[in-house]
Amino acid sequence: MARYAVEVKNLNRTFTTKAVRGKSKKEIVKALNDVNLTINEGELFGLLGPNGAGKTTLIKILCTLLLPSSGEARVLGHDVHKDTNAIRQKINMVSGGETSGYGLLTVRENIWLFSQLYGIPSKEANRRIDMLMKELKLEHKKNSKVRTLSTGLRQKANMVRGFMTDPALIFLDEPTLGLDVNASRLIRDFIKNWIREKPSRTVLLTTHYMVEADELCDRVAIINDGRVLACDTPDNLKKLIHQDSVLKLEIRQVDNVTAFENIAGVRNFTHSNDMASGITRLKFILDDEAIVADIVAAVPKSGSKILSVQKTEPTLEDVFVALVGRGLTNHEV
Repeated sequence: MARYAVEVKNLNRTFTTKAVRGKSKKEIVKALNDVNLTINEGELFGLLGPNGAGKTTLIKILCTLLLPSSGEARVLGHDVHKDTNAIRQKINMVSGGETSGYGLLTVRENIWLFSQLYGIPSKEANRRIDMLMKELKLEHKKNSKVRTLSTGLRQKANMVRGFMTDPALIFLDEPTLGLDVNASRLIRDFIKNWIREKPSRTVLLTTHYMVEADELCDRVAIINDGRVLACDTPDNLKKLIHQDSVLKLEIRQVDNVTAFENIAGVRNFTHSNDMASGITRLKFILDDEAIVADIVAAVPKSGSKILSVQKTEPTLEDVFVALVGRGLTNHEV
């Protein structure tokens, strides 16, 4: 049986808003509403939700920065209320868009300072800093003042700082927010490699980029209005919505398409010829995705050759919109 890195039972968190003199009364806001959730040790787990959904509140509780109003939350086997110090020694957190330390210090000086706050021996701290800077392609900026760094370089420095402690569980709150394609890809590859190196390591990722969650996460929980609406693998979540799976082929023009008719598992088949370009376009609506191989095998039987293939299926964003009723914005409130 897998060990839980995070175990949440009937978790609630309420806030009381301040009254504005002469205009309103105090109100009780329920940020988390009876949340139940488990994250396995060694899992790369995604948490998706719109602004105000409760993601930040949940993470703050798991990081021991906020206490729950009721219910239980355990991190790496420790109770968030009773074992705060034990949890803090084993976790770390990196947020997108956060500052990278003290602007007057260099990148390396900042990271070294954090290593000493965590009590990492000098020799080991130097080894980890050098290794992480190399992996995140930050070596050339190690002697630069933090205040001079671009957004992407600041986030790389944050990643070095967060992973330098070799946490058993790390919280990544929109780690690629505002980064360019190359920096985002580098950070995603780093995260995948980091968790692959040691199977006991665990990542809890929040992101507004659905493709990122789909690529990285073993499982994803979708949260809205303080409630977990669904939790499963990205592939299983996509099965929650009923959307046609469509296969489109462009092949060298053929006049006879009988080879593609009556293939078991195809609900609907249409075709058209583009005489000017010498292309036949085939469209299949599939009941069974396993028959894609049969369709592809029928192309040479028709005397033709495949020029392009396109397959459409439900995305994680489709699932999110279906469950929440709206898409994600770019920033968490």
